[in-house]
Amino acid sequence: MTDGTVPMFRPCNQAEFDLVAASGFRRWPPRLETQPIFYPVTNLAYARRVNAWNISEFGRGYILRFEVEAAFMAGFEVQTVGDSECTEWWIPSEELEAMNDAIVGLIEVVEDSG
Repeated sequence: MTDGTVPMFRPCNQAEFDLVAASGFRRWPPRLETQPIFYPVTNLAYARRVNAWNISEFGRGYILRFEVEAAFMAGFEVQTVGDSECTEWWIPSEELEAMNDAIVGLIEVVEDSG
């Protein structure tokens, strides 16, 4: 945490990237009905591992970084989904708009495989 915020990373494909860009890099798009959670990851190394799937499946992938108010994130636990590097938050889709409202600053591109 830095200055009352929690840094997060999100690997994404072109379609999701385009929706984030359309928001002015301020918001994540709503989840699809088949996507009950939004799962930003806690570290760049894990984001790179996930992004490798985007690159192999879609030919291009992005890693985005953003900061969320720590007070909002206090209601969520970090989940380990593999080895100790594979950690992420599980934000229920119905909480995504509230999380978007708690984003501090802009969502930034950290890596672009294109």
